[in-house]
Amino acid sequence: MMDGNMFGNTMWAGHWLWMLVIGIIAVIPAWRICQRTGYPGWMGILILIPVVNLALLYFIAFADWPADKAGTRNE
Repeated sequence: MMDGNMFGNTMWAGHWLWMLVIGIIAVIPAWRICQRTGYPGWMGILILIPVVNLALLYFIAFADWPADKAGTRNE
């Protein structure tokens, strides 16, 4: 009757909407953190890529921040 799929196409649309919301929730803080440390904000998009997101966190945690060098930290 429903070809073994309980939800049909509704589940597919809901999944992508949910993933978009989670992506936005993750990218916005990462974007702001990158900007405040003196790196370009677009680096925050890297938080969406598995394994690269861990590399980004370690990079930000242990690298010398350009904002500290310039003395112009955006707060």
